Amino acid sequence: MSDDDLEHLRRAMQAATPRPDPARRAATLRAAEENFDRRQGSGAGLRPSSNADPITGWLWTGVKQMIQTLSTRGGLVATTALVAVGLVVFIPTGRNLMNPPEVLSEPRLVDELGNVTGSSATSDTTSPTLQRDALAPVTPPAPPVAKAEREEAPAEMFESMPEMGMAEDADMTAAGQSFATSVASAPMPTPAPAQESRSRRVVEGMIAPPSDSVIPTESDTEAYANEAPSDVKVVSTDPVSTFSVDVDTASYAVVRSSLTRGYLPPEGSVRVEEMINYFPYDYAAPEAGEAPFRPTVSVMDTPWNEGTQLVRVALQGRMPAIADRPPLNLVFLIDTSGSMQDANKLPLLKQSFRLMLSELRPEDQVAIVTYAGSAGQVLEATPAAERSKILGALDQLQAGGSTAGQAGLQQAYAVAADMSDEGEVTRVILATDGDFNVGISDPNALKDFIADKREDGTYLSVLGFGRGNLDDATMQALAQNGNGQAAYIDTLTEAQKVLVDQLSGALFPIANDVKIQVEWNPATVAEYRLIGYETRALRREDFNNDRVDAGEIGAGHAVTAIYEVTPVGSPAVLNTPLRYGEAETPEGSTDELGFLRLRYKEPGETVSTLIETPIPVSASEAGTEARFAAAIAGFGQLLRGGDYLGDWGYDDAIALANGAKGADPYGYRAEAVTLMRLADSLSAR
Repeated sequence: MSDDDLEHLRRAMQAATPRPDPARRAATLRAAEENFDRRQGSGAGLRPSSNADPITGWLWTGVKQMIQTLSTRGGLVATTALVAVGLVVFIPTGRNLMNPPEVLSEPRLVDELGNVTGSSATSDTTSPTLQRDALAPVTPPAPPVAKAEREEAPAEMFESMPEMGMAEDADMTAAGQSFATSVASAPMPTPAPAQESRSRRVVEGMIAPPSDSVIPTESDTEAYANEAPSDVKVVSTDPVSTFSVDVDTASYAVVRSSLTRGYLPPEGSVRVEEMINYFPYDYAAPEAGEAPFRPTVSVMDTPWNEGTQLVRVALQGRMPAIADRPPLNLVFLIDTSGSMQDANKLPLLKQSFRLMLSELRPEDQVAIVTYAGSAGQVLEATPAAERSKILGALDQLQAGGSTAGQAGLQQAYAVAADMSDEGEVTRVILATDGDFNVGISDPNALKDFIADKREDGTYLSVLGFGRGNLDDATMQALAQNGNGQAAYIDTLTEAQKVLVDQLSGALFPIANDVKIQVEWNPATVAEYRLIGYETRALRREDFNNDRVDAGEIGAGHAVTAIYEVTPVGSPAVLNTPLRYGEAETPEGSTDELGFLRLRYKEPGETVSTLIETPIPVSASEAGTEARFAAAIAGFGQLLRGGDYLGDWGYDDAIALANGAKGADPYGYRAEAVTLMRLADSLSAR
């Protein structure tokens, strides 16, 4: 391009190009080159290493030449021409290319097909300590853009360019194409064999940064299954509350994932009952010959609302002897679609299943079905004793393709039917990020499909992995209608909790279709509110209908439900009495707040059993378990907005939980206090 051509372009683009400050530009370029030399080890007194990675060296050399070229007047105009013709140079923000050791610490590789694999998932690590500590890699946040840099390029400059028609200017197009050709034609050396592993890591870090960034991105497509918080009910007009039990824990882990990544969780992701039921509680277990679970009821003063009380309904399932448990048939239904390639998805999934395998008995069986563009069985029914064969099949899994959820579910159920035998427990474990985009993708259609399949006695549990496109609504529809549990695995520590420490509860049911119904006494209770369980609500008539599905309780499971009730005559009553309502004083026993009823079915049975017990009026001294459950209930409500909490805040929840941590052998309760502190800081910010 001649000087006349460049002058022509300069005049044409004068309105769009800001006039540079020569002194500032020279100082900035000088500082950039000095920093560049220092980072690559070629500054004054230094020499580049002869063992430098060829790809990295090529990149550094090319970028330095580009800086030098762009310092000229012609380079500046040519760069502007690149914008006009739509040519873009992508600079990765998820990795620091100037710090190769940081990139090399990422335990991931890219194979010849561009698939991401986890090197840590290919080794058979059997040490529990090492497994618990091998958490999913944490992605460093992208470096912030300096305010001065943002202000130097006002949006008006770019918005005005299309109106000028510069993209159609032949001279500008030629300038842009010439510059682009000179950059693209630079030879890229082939890595030496000794440097292959390092080079592949650098390239992988450039083209496939993990999506689990510190803050949520605009491309997030997460969908959550939740309803608006339950409102206050008036006992005189609506005295009966009916719902299904819930032993899922996914919501608490999603909340933890959000808070530890630096932002408050979406309100829809917070299901308070799942946060409460995440923790083990020291409830009284049933005696021999009793029902498979024992209900207990306690009453305490409400921490956040003077004049009301908390009624806690607690169920504790029995823990049968491990030697007495029936044989177990597991079908791992694994999502291997392209969205599962991140380190906190398929690689973490493989590590999680490794932990579970060590807990199985030799006679248990495992099969593996995968689905991406299409479904396929990669491992036939194999005894758990053949650990190396099962691990080999897991290690071969790669992510790629779309998500054919329907085909995968159909094949998994077919494999499970072939494996099951009388007296055995058969369960499909679906591991996915929930991104069903081929076949059945509507939660209602999935609900109907799973409901048809559960009649043969095969249970379905759902494990969620990763963030960004987590489809919580689909996962909940599957788990709630598949007689199973939903959990979210964000770290290997969580996998240890769900698949090792609580394996019996997750896999071995002791009671099916468990329903709770409370009839409140209008002589003693004016109002009530169920905290959580919005997605588990049942109609009053559903309680006695054995055809209506409800939740399951596994071996050793504890279930907690909390009502906030307002006694008759309390100044905390929110609803004004009706002008034309009942004038008589309600009749009934003044010794009871209400009456508790429960229904459940023994596994394999079709007729339910009824349990009944009164709820006493007198409040007892709140013990450690009741106070900690109340602290978590308050924490969950704060995350959802806290409409009924008044001035009670995070500092109150922290104080209540700190005073009720008890023994806390696994540190779960201490972790909850840490999350409360994070939420307090983030809400203030």
